[in-house]
Amino acid sequence: MIPSLREVYKEHFRIGAAVSPITIKTQKDLLVSHVNSITAENHMKFEHLQPKEGEFTFEQADEIVHFALSNNMVVRGHTLVWHNQTPPWMFYDREGKVVGKELLFERLKAHISTVIQRYKGKVYCWDVVNEAVADEGNDLLRISRWSEIAGMEFIEKAFLYAREADPNALLFYNDYNESFPEKREKIYKLVKSLLEKHIPVDGIGLQAHWSLTRPTLEEIRLAIERYASLGVQLHITELDISMFEFDDHRNDLIKPTDQMVDKQAERYDQIFSLFKEYSDVIRNVTFWGIADDYTWLDNFPVKQRKNWPFLFDENHQPKPAFWKVCTC
Repeated sequence: MIPSLREVYKEHFRIGAAVSPITIKTQKDLLVSHVNSITAENHMKFEHLQPKEGEFTFEQADEIVHFALSNNMVVRGHTLVWHNQTPPWMFYDREGKVVGKELLFERLKAHISTVIQRYKGKVYCWDVVNEAVADEGNDLLRISRWSEIAGMEFIEKAFLYAREADPNALLFYNDYNESFPEKREKIYKLVKSLLEKHIPVDGIGLQAHWSLTRPTLEEIRLAIERYASLGVQLHITELDISMFEFDDHRNDLIKPTDQMVDKQAERYDQIFSLFKEYSDVIRNVTFWGIADDYTWLDNFPVKQRKNWPFLFDENHQPKPAFWKVCTC
């Protein structure tokens, strides 16, 4: 008998998975058995919901929300503001000139209000702003159309518009490389500055796209403690454990080695033990998928490279990592 992940962790935090209209069909049995939280991998992002100004396309997002609610799962909304997957029309006027802040904010409010109000009472939390912090250097914010036009203010406005649209939804700032010290401190600084301005940030999302060795367990622990010191809730939002380091260019493996499988099992064991230790602040742990037959890490960042980052293999069978997570 295979235990249910959501039941194993029901006293600690929700277990989630990112899905698409395809995977809610092809991976339905796994999802229904093991998760109680769903995130749309792509189909709630700006370009999917409003590809042209004023023309909303909710059909696929609706399908995902219906699947979740029909199976007693909550929904994490992902994402309202991001430098990627935002249609170009957002940043240009009818003459093709870059818009000013006033028009940008008018369009931003219209998008956020329309999307959140559609799913009010169905989506319990939102990744309001995604990946706005610079990876390297002295700048706090990533250079993007958003920051070029509006500086820090686009982040503040996004959270204010989201709170206005649904006062009961939890609002998150979400980012990657969140456990490496340099970026950790930038994320901390950003959220602290927002809270000091009384901007309604309820939580920080740690994406957790990690490898077999990085970040270290101590770096993850310090990140959790640093963010929790702000008094916000934490979600692990996009968890996967890559079999490769980012700069490992091997693409010749057709299956993981036994050593890789054992290392991944040990790694998952360690991080879930850590998550349990901090379950007073970590309230949701969401995988960026659920089984190795579909992962965004296939062909990224190395073309023609297969990856195996999850607890279930390509045939939806539990891997050694699964059993470690169930017994840690």
